[in-house]
Amino acid sequence: MEKRLRDKKTRVIDETTPLLVIAGPMFVELLLNIFLNNIDTIMLSHYSENAVGAVGNANQVMFLIIMLFNIIATATSVVVAQYLGAEQFDKMNQIYTLAVVVNLVFGIVLSAGLVAAKGFIMKMLNVSDEMMPDAMIYMSIVGGGLFLQAVYNVMLQILRCNGHTKVGMYISVVINLINIVGNFTFLYGPLKFLNLGVAGVAISTVTSRVVALTIAFVFFYRSRLGKISLSLLNPFPGRLLYKMLIIGLPSAGENLSYSMYQMVLLAIINSMGNNAVNAKVYCNSLISFAMVFSNASAMATQIITGHLVGAGKEDAAYKRVFTTLKTSMPITIALAAVNWLISPFTLRIFTNNEEIIHLGYYIMLVDIFIEVGRCLNMTFVNSLKAAGDYLYPLIIGLITMWGLGVTVGYVLGIPLGIGVAGVFMGTATDECIRGIIVMQHWRKRKWVGKAVINKKS
Repeated sequence: MEKRLRDKKTRVIDETTPLLVIAGPMFVELLLNIFLNNIDTIMLSHYSENAVGAVGNANQVMFLIIMLFNIIATATSVVVAQYLGAEQFDKMNQIYTLAVVVNLVFGIVLSAGLVAAKGFIMKMLNVSDEMMPDAMIYMSIVGGGLFLQAVYNVMLQILRCNGHTKVGMYISVVINLINIVGNFTFLYGPLKFLNLGVAGVAISTVTSRVVALTIAFVFFYRSRLGKISLSLLNPFPGRLLYKMLIIGLPSAGENLSYSMYQMVLLAIINSMGNNAVNAKVYCNSLISFAMVFSNASAMATQIITGHLVGAGKEDAAYKRVFTTLKTSMPITIALAAVNWLISPFTLRIFTNNEEIIHLGYYIMLVDIFIEVGRCLNMTFVNSLKAAGDYLYPLIIGLITMWGLGVTVGYVLGIPLGIGVAGVFMGTATDECIRGIIVMQHWRKRKWVGKAVINKKS
């Protein structure tokens, strides 16, 4: 009876599932999230350029924390997809509950720690005296509410793996509206007299995350996908948590290493002056458009691969990943090239500072090569994780990020005097070489036999 109920509530995902059925809503969701971030940046840039750099520094740190939340969120995606693919539904509610509770507790602890250590972190990043006050305020408010993002990340993975990818898209629409209205209200509208500035933007961000989490829970229960109850953790499923940590730690470790690597690069760029920092922040806003399709395609392929591997269809999974790449790579290159060509105009949306626009033009040129490597990485690394091969991407990532990305970026950026574009060249070197390595690993089928579960006979 439970199996028949689950069959009705779960979207069937297999080798016949069109990529755009899963990737399409994710693409729109990511695009809306990028729009949300760009609205923040545009509104702040007209308020104060120092505020832009301050929020950019704070967000870089908080992105690192969010990567830690993905220890459980990533494991949830892999485990849920493979269990659904194998049609083993009896453990689902326990998995859902364990993921939500663990990430909630973990999120509260990390949020509190981040707020307590914010001063030390900002000094470590060489944040300038002009940017320091706004960075501290933003980190106190948004960082203190990061536990909301921790739980939302888990809920979003649960909904996606059950085939409900459109929910994240609808949520993005809502939080975009909330954020835009909130930012306008505090920076230019009725509450401008409070002179909250960056604090007002932070309040809008936290409010939007509260709403996002609420909608995710409401949809989960109204769709009857399962239930979340503390009673399901008695006795505590220690072996299940151990299994999820074994999956999540290497997967999140790779992302955590990448975030720390970006922080080191940011510290190098901070030493080049405020114009270099703002050029990086503005360009990152534009770069996010170039990577959005390949990112959505990679996440969709991860879900499909997880279902196929759980169902014991490794050959179908192998072919599906290369099919995705044939679609995502040309589109990604085209987006990056157009992004570079129009950057002298689009950068003026954020600033009229000619030095920043000049620096940004060369950053966007280098980004074409970054996106080629990043497309390879996201496609094959996500699929390796979905197949249960989560350790290899971590090892290769550590070697190339720190051995190539930081080293080449520093040498080109400072000793050779290329500047901020040189730092981005280091990232391009890392992404391209790492992408080729993980593609060859997938091609050699080294991931076969590493699934979390086996298909029931």
